[in-house]
Amino acid sequence: MIDISIKELKKAYDDGINILDGLSFDVQAGEHIGILGRNGCGKTTLFRILSGEIHHDDGDIFLANGKRMGLISQIPVYPAHYTTEDVLKTAHERVYAIGRRIDELTRLMEKDSGDDIMREYDRLTADFERLGGYDTEFERSRVANGLDIPPAMRARLFSQLSGGEKTRVNLARLILEDTDILLLDEPTNHLDLHATEWLENYVNHFRGTVLAISHDRWFLDTIAQRCIEIVDGKAEFYSGNYSFFVEEKQRRFDEMMKKYEKDQAKIKQLTKAAEQMHLWAFMGMDKLHKRAFSMEKRIEKLQSSPKPKTAKKLNAKFTSKEFYGDEVLLIDGVSKAFGEKTLFTDLELLIEGKERIALIGDNGTGKSTFIKLIMGEEAADSGHIRKGPTVKSAYLPQIIHFDYPQRSLYDTMIYDCGCSPQEARDRLGHFLFSGEDVFKTVGTLSGGEQSRLRLCMLMRGDINFLILDEPTNHLDIASREWIEAAIMDYEEALLFVSHDRWFIEKFATRIWELRDGKILDYRGTFSEFREFKARQQAIQQAAARKEPPKKEAAPKKKNNQNTEKRIARIEKDIAKLEEAIAEKDALCEEYASDYQKLMEIGAEKEALEAQLEELFELWEELSS
Repeated sequence: MIDISIKELKKAYDDGINILDGLSFDVQAGEHIGILGRNGCGKTTLFRILSGEIHHDDGDIFLANGKRMGLISQIPVYPAHYTTEDVLKTAHERVYAIGRRIDELTRLMEKDSGDDIMREYDRLTADFERLGGYDTEFERSRVANGLDIPPAMRARLFSQLSGGEKTRVNLARLILEDTDILLLDEPTNHLDLHATEWLENYVNHFRGTVLAISHDRWFLDTIAQRCIEIVDGKAEFYSGNYSFFVEEKQRRFDEMMKKYEKDQAKIKQLTKAAEQMHLWAFMGMDKLHKRAFSMEKRIEKLQSSPKPKTAKKLNAKFTSKEFYGDEVLLIDGVSKAFGEKTLFTDLELLIEGKERIALIGDNGTGKSTFIKLIMGEEAADSGHIRKGPTVKSAYLPQIIHFDYPQRSLYDTMIYDCGCSPQEARDRLGHFLFSGEDVFKTVGTLSGGEQSRLRLCMLMRGDINFLILDEPTNHLDIASREWIEAAIMDYEEALLFVSHDRWFIEKFATRIWELRDGKILDYRGTFSEFREFKARQQAIQQAAARKEPPKKEAAPKKKNNQNTEKRIARIEKDIAKLEEAIAEKDALCEEYASDYQKLMEIGAEKEALEAQLEELFELWEELSS
């Protein structure tokens, strides 16, 4: 069954150029699709058309009857007095309306128990239960906790939240709604690793249809079953996730280039032959003119195929300075707090030459503050930080700032980096700033272009300790790949903060996880770290569970009386466990807004359910 069908869709803006120019594709019910393409290719425009926010110029759009669609990038306007909790509750408005009608019918039935009232009551009660009416509070807390929306934020006015916080709340509201088709436009922006992984898990278990635009390559790799790339306003199809897309796109390019080169060789051969035949024709062999003209028509056809184009790549490398000594950076007993909030205490860490360390952790744990301490922009409350005597560092901050944004790129390189005019041109060219682009003012550059320029400036000398704070934050895939290309051949010490798991996996050989004021130091790749964390979690959960009752060995001789007694005892134990599980369910509702308590109750309930399953198996064995 098709959920979405798009035929020859066209859309142009004021310049009259079609950003979507005959876009056509179908989406089957339940498919999870990644929408790809360079910035400005029309991805967000497509979503705005599908959601009804703007109209298309031509073409047809079909949406399956009765299917509800939600767009995450679209943040509705709410009344000024609405808190975050009020916004989340709007997701359950349909359920609340049914509940209010049930209450009305209950009052009516006290006076009138007619068949019509009873039938409506039964129907609405079934709908209320089917839509999760008894679990709305628990579901709101489950989703809010997963997306890092704590109780304090839920109590605040929605209008007072930051842009990133509003995006998270809107995503939570959309998830809570009874939505059949999700349109996710950069859903992982403003999410930390924990919240992003929670969202991935939700999307992977979502039975409806999902279309996702994202610069998070790991996210696309995890949730996308196939990819659609928008190129020149039209759709190109890839029957796999993002990794498949990358390989298949390169394979198609290589195939097209091979054909192009073959065509060029053929053109050269035919051109030479046609010229020779024309010459022979002038020498009296008139019939050869016809063959030469036929060859020239074939040449024109071959020449109509353009040369395949690929994205420009950086031709830049960091020139690293060889490191001498035992330590790049020593962190000895470092603590930092702001008021009553302690970020970390008594950190003891050492970075040695050529190590590549990713600093990860949830938002607000103090990662950027930690980097500022290393750079001397903040002072530690206790302890000290010391760099090795031969260390020469370079720093790319999370928020790029230029002292003179009114200067051109060319002048910035000359005045801030001390470059000669030719050197400024050369270095800018290596970072894909060429022609008239070098005379743009720095303040007009996009976020990705500013990051590229700052990296270009960092390469002004030999370095052996590179520090990056969220280097790929809010950048498109092309800009992320440019930054990766720039540091790919850098071989000395690297410390970076990032939520970009693709970037972490590519560069990190050591993981520092900042959590609860301490740093977990793991020597290995990000994938190995994830496996380690999964093992640790499994061990903790196993330890939290009570030892399940052991199956009693069946007696060699049947003893019906003893068997009946054991069955009766097991049935009593089953009843007690079921009562205990029901009590845990009640506690879940009572502590719906307490994330830590919910986690504890969930673990206890899981242990009880494991015991119950064991008892049922034993009961079935004895009963048979």
